[in-house]
Amino acid sequence: MADGKFISYLRVSTERQGRSGLGLEAQRQAVAEYLNGGKWTVLQEVVEIESGSKDDRPKLLEAMALCRLHGATLVIAKLDRLSRDAAFLLSLQKAGVRFVAADMPEANEMVVGIMAVVAQAERKMISQRTKAALQAAKARGQKLGGFRGAMITDEARKAGREAASAKARARAADLMPVIEEIRACGVTSLGGIAAALSSKGIPTARGMSDWTAVQVSRVLASATPSNA
Repeated sequence: MADGKFISYLRVSTERQGRSGLGLEAQRQAVAEYLNGGKWTVLQEVVEIESGSKDDRPKLLEAMALCRLHGATLVIAKLDRLSRDAAFLLSLQKAGVRFVAADMPEANEMVVGIMAVVAQAERKMISQRTKAALQAAKARGQKLGGFRGAMITDEARKAGREAASAKARARAADLMPVIEEIRACGVTSLGGIAAALSSKGIPTARGMSDWTAVQVSRVLASATPSNA
């Protein structure tokens, strides 16, 4: 039974299909049937007119950004509406977007399972190569072992700061189109923007429902190239 917040993504391959509604209504019906029952909310429906062989799809990127902003799940009618490219499907996991296909609800778990199998195989190969290298070094008479305590280096601290900054910039990039819409309506103060974001139901980076002027200021700072 469906539960939570969803962004619906519908795709057709041609302008003609888009104008006529061919394919869209069937997809919309499939999504509605999947969501039938339970406690759910479709926050927005995003429609794309683009071939499935192309992975550069702005409307899908928009739908994914909305999912990240609202902590929602991307729902589609059929798995092939996303892409026929398995690598592209796996990129959804890296993008931090949950998705579910009405025709194959277990697809999410399948994708995660595939990733886990690949990662496990890679870890096994790395482990085997490491053991072989250690045995070869030992055979040459090289002394192994030594201090194994964990030390946080300046490089590690720098990397941590850079990772946090990158995450903040990515979040700001998702938020800026929404903030620009709010500004276009005449709301320009930090407090006003904070209230508007709260009213739209967009959670803060920490998952809180209410925004503050300080949080808006940080988002704007992260979105400024000179602060990157």
